[in-house]
Amino acid sequence: MKNQYRRQGLILSGLMLLLIVATAFPWRMWVNLQADLRILEGEQHYVNIASPITVHVKGDKNGVIALNGVPVSQQANKLNLRAPIILSAQSLGSVNLEFRLFGVIPLRQMTVNVLPEQKLIPGGHSIGIKLHSEGVLVVGHHMVRGQTVSTSPAKDAGIEMGDVIIAIEGVQLQDANQVAELIAKHGSPGKILHFSVKRGDQDFIKNVEPLLCQETGRYRIGLYIRDTAAGVGTLTFFDPKSNVYGALGHVIADVDTNQPIVVRDGQIVKANIVNIKPARRGYPGEKTGIFQEDHDIAGTIEKNGIFGIFGTLSRMEPTSGSVNKPMPIALMSQVETGPAEILTVIEGENIERFDIEIQRVYNQSKPGDKGMVIRVTDERLLETTGGIVQGMSGSPIIQNDKLVGAVTHVFVNDPTRGYGIFIEWMVMESGMLQAVGENI
Repeated sequence: MKNQYRRQGLILSGLMLLLIVATAFPWRMWVNLQADLRILEGEQHYVNIASPITVHVKGDKNGVIALNGVPVSQQANKLNLRAPIILSAQSLGSVNLEFRLFGVIPLRQMTVNVLPEQKLIPGGHSIGIKLHSEGVLVVGHHMVRGQTVSTSPAKDAGIEMGDVIIAIEGVQLQDANQVAELIAKHGSPGKILHFSVKRGDQDFIKNVEPLLCQETGRYRIGLYIRDTAAGVGTLTFFDPKSNVYGALGHVIADVDTNQPIVVRDGQIVKANIVNIKPARRGYPGEKTGIFQEDHDIAGTIEKNGIFGIFGTLSRMEPTSGSVNKPMPIALMSQVETGPAEILTVIEGENIERFDIEIQRVYNQSKPGDKGMVIRVTDERLLETTGGIVQGMSGSPIIQNDKLVGAVTHVFVNDPTRGYGIFIEWMVMESGMLQAVGENI
């Protein structure tokens, strides 16, 4: 009987202990702890939690990090920590940590990557963007009136809006005019033409029989196509050593199909802002700029990715003021809610600083284009633009004298607010930072 009471007492004590742990332990903080943490060499990161935990360390023989001031390589693989943890980046490399409660219960695993310090020159310059797509982009269908039937031969063959036509009869397409020339050259009664088509990540052949149009006397296939795109945006950063730049903070998509444009080639040039249509609820507003191709800025467009356009500058004249000075970047873990600034142009070519507030910072486990919510607080900018307008995408976000991100999207129903992307993701896509979790 005594043994039975003793067992019941132990069970009750265990249940009470688990209840105390469940109610008192900050589980939410551990759930939100980053699985992949990146720190710049020489920087620190705080895990602000005081709990009876142990940290099990794997793969740090070269002193990549220090925990609470002591290099991991000089400590045992099992560290008992009851104070807030300070991770200090000592040298380039990667290390894996596992946090356990009471040394037994696994809580989270974390991979810490120490990256080299990166200083970039923030942008803010208004740029004109000109893109040539790979092949030609299908943006619509139309009917061709033949002798006995009216139809769209290309649509009948299965070519859809958003498809990219790469080649016709094995001839690589360089521009939209070439499509009509090839159809005229090869078109004949009953002749089937072979179209090389790209749809997303898939490549395939479509067989199209052109129809002799009774209105024009030419063979036609019933497609609207486009091979170029142009617009105004904002330069986010450039590296004075490599001349690599990043801009926009989001992908350039076709206006009709909303499909990302696959770039064959393109260029950026300087843009002079001549007019701004202010944003209002339900209407985002826009900057209007004049391209100045023989002026201060010129560069190639080599990539149109989800985090912006990237390439190499062939010409960049210095600008006046502090915006022309190299500035350290901040990784995601260093961005915080509170006051910040953006650099952008609202008239002519003059880059100005405007006050904003970072209202929310998202803990992203993988790269994404909506990392923070920002709100324009600068009265002059609000009076001039109404908030965030088209053409402002890519405007660099500065906080604590560091380049932390770029403006990307506006809230259509509240143009004073919008999203920003972490500069970390843009720099990573440019190739100047290594991918998440990759050993250095």
